[in-house]
Amino acid sequence: MENKHKAGFVNIIGNPNAGKSTLMNALLGEKLSIVTPKAQTTRHRIMGILNGEDYQVVYSDTPGVLDPKYKLHEGMMKSVGTAMTDADLILLVVDLADKQPLHGPTMESIRKTRIPVFVVLNKFDLVGTEAANDAFAYWQSELPAARVFPVSAKEHIYTRELMQEILRILPESPPYFPKDEVSDRTMRFFVAEIIREKIFLLYEREIPYSCEVVVEEYKEEEGLVRIAALILTERESQKRILIGHQGGMLKKVGTLARKDIEAFIGQQVFLSMFVKVEEDWRSDVKRLKRFGYWES
Repeated sequence: MENKHKAGFVNIIGNPNAGKSTLMNALLGEKLSIVTPKAQTTRHRIMGILNGEDYQVVYSDTPGVLDPKYKLHEGMMKSVGTAMTDADLILLVVDLADKQPLHGPTMESIRKTRIPVFVVLNKFDLVGTEAANDAFAYWQSELPAARVFPVSAKEHIYTRELMQEILRILPESPPYFPKDEVSDRTMRFFVAEIIREKIFLLYEREIPYSCEVVVEEYKEEEGLVRIAALILTERESQKRILIGHQGGMLKKVGTLARKDIEAFIGQQVFLSMFVKVEEDWRSDVKRLKRFGYWES
């Protein structure tokens, strides 16, 4: 008897820095979403497609839920709102090592949804058995209709078991995308995200949050991909910090990013980067539309 094909959309939501991107990468078996220890690293909704012979799981990694301070945040939260309505399954990721409660409006939306919910208690390996058991009981009581799963996305503990349960709940359906696709995003997008990840890892305070990366050129030549990227920031002082003494910091960003880009695309890369000031871009809807954060 022929196996029936399953397919569906699994949307991942939760507080900033709960481990949503790490979880999606673990479930996919490859790194699509950038990961840093800083909150609000993920700005876009990023789709990752896992294909098997008789299934296709379309994951969406979303920005961490928050109360917006900038128009940028408002645009980010719109993508989270959409993720609450267009899923076959919602993965609510909770960081057990973080005592911060779940964002109130998001919790209310979860309570009201008719979409199946899995509560994923991430980093359970860091808190001890008693705390993990307490959290398990708490979430079973708060969301009785949901199923609760302790995992460690970083250490890949119980992620395989979670994956089996995801497949079990997905509806029978033909695939939504060609079986050789891994994302709905372009190569330019992933290159920009890799550069942005390095900025988050190398700089402190406001610098990473004030930056946006735009890939202006992505040109494939024989044996080489030539990439030109523009880093936008909001202040002249931030530009000076980004570049560093005699260009040293920008060179460090470029070296780390180039290595990861080469590993990601499997080709040698020539990467050139420039820094430009665009004042208050995070509050400018016109610019946010250009960067893909704001839908008309």
